[in-house]
Amino acid sequence: MVAIIDYDAGNIKSVEKAAALLGHEAVVTRNREEILAADHVILPGVGAFGDAMEKLHRYGLVSVIRETADKQIPFLGICLGLQLMFESSEEAPGVEGLSLLPGNILRIPDTENLKIPHIGWNSLTFPNAGRLFQGIAEGAYVYFVHSYYLQAEELSDVKAVTEYGATIHASVERDNLFACQFHPEKSSETGLKILQNFLEI
Repeated sequence: MVAIIDYDAGNIKSVEKAAALLGHEAVVTRNREEILAADHVILPGVGAFGDAMEKLHRYGLVSVIRETADKQIPFLGICLGLQLMFESSEEAPGVEGLSLLPGNILRIPDTENLKIPHIGWNSLTFPNAGRLFQGIAEGAYVYFVHSYYLQAEELSDVKAVTEYGATIHASVERDNLFACQFHPEKSSETGLKILQNFLEI
């Protein structure tokens, strides 16, 4: 069973549909027992960092997420979910993230001819081998929607990067923790393969 964490963020339904399409039972939940009993846990979401952290605290999900990580349950953050897994974000100064991995979230720098938010398809390169990208060709395109990006502290955690005004750490992996800044559930066959790779771990 796949637990998709419900904290009133956008884009949860599309992740649930993608998991079902791949043949996995998915439950959208904020119930501690359901989350900790799951085979895989996904933290999706679009929205603002500070608002999201407030809701995770309000629903008692911060401790549940940290317990999930400690139990070595495969855990995937998507888009805002990736950002929340790190220490802080320039979007919400003074708000502490989940701090599951070391690194910070920065605003994409203003660059001539580049629109912010970054909305669209970008190609990935793979600086380090990652389990999410088995069977995915270098240069594959995936779909992004974001104004802030990850700067991971440990470059060995970074499994995929893209360029958009900066070198964006597009996917990270360490032990049971995985995260994608892009939306695999909206990235056609490539994205479904990435999700399938996660759900088979």
